[in-house]
Amino acid sequence: MSRAERRAMVERADRALSVSQQCRLLAVSRSSVYRRPTEVSEDRTIMALIDRQYLARPYYGSRRMAAWLVTQGHVVNRKRVQRLMRLMGLVAIYQRPNTSKPAPQNKVYPYLLGGLSIERVNQVWCADITYIPMARGFIYLVVVMDWVSRLVLSWRLSNTLGADFCVEALEEALAQCGTPEIFNTDQGCQFTSSEFIGVLEHSAITISMDGKGRCMDNIFVERQWRSLKYEEVYLNAYGSVAEAKAGIAAWLSFYNDERQHQSLGYRTPRQIYQEGLWWTIGSADRHRFSHLPSQLGKRGNARLRPHTHRRHGQQRI
Repeated sequence: MSRAERRAMVERADRALSVSQQCRLLAVSRSSVYRRPTEVSEDRTIMALIDRQYLARPYYGSRRMAAWLVTQGHVVNRKRVQRLMRLMGLVAIYQRPNTSKPAPQNKVYPYLLGGLSIERVNQVWCADITYIPMARGFIYLVVVMDWVSRLVLSWRLSNTLGADFCVEALEEALAQCGTPEIFNTDQGCQFTSSEFIGVLEHSAITISMDGKGRCMDNIFVERQWRSLKYEEVYLNAYGSVAEAKAGIAAWLSFYNDERQHQSLGYRTPRQIYQEGLWWTIGSADRHRFSHLPSQLGKRGNARLRPHTHRRHGQQRI
């Protein structure tokens, strides 16, 4: 007889035998009888609240997050909040020792963008991962972005935090848009993995990684996460991965081609990237592309320095 079946046999209203005696006879713990199982949907509700609050207060750790959740009507302990934040890949942003470690066996590279003048497209690319809530469950999104133009060069969704979907996004960006001089990420195990680093080294790209707990080191991607979630994700309870993929694809297309950025002089990321490519390519290439000004720089067209290293046999969502 299974433990669940034995636990179901306990009758709390039985006056002949106390609950303690019944549990002892059935070899089940009293706590499992008294404890009401947590609904999975409740965890998802709490995770959605944590995600919203983290966007507004990224310096909230598990203690402060648990205290804030109480004010929202959810009495949860710190351990539960820690578990959910780990599941979501969230870590409070502040200086502290021995946290946000990559996989121990993986090498961590220094941050190279401090004091660097970044003024050309394809000079620096960056990448980051975020949590995407759905009506039932959640997924993860990774994007590769050009630093100067803010253009999203590629993206992938995954239901796990493995390195494969990050490598796929990187390879697509390299194949479609050429090779950057520097690639900047955080110190997450996906970006320090041998698979991800191997693609960068194969293309002779200089590697840069954010300092521990330094959200400002990758500020442009962090800002995009806020816009994506408040303008698209939180307004749509995705019922499936396919719905999430379609919704995010539509928003990223809008972001790249229609959304005007004040910091870019009220131009779109696509316009800035296209103009940057136009001035960095040689005169021969400029003449070659002179009849296609509207297509230059779009995904799948700017193959000026194609990346030949490809991986096969990977599963995609």
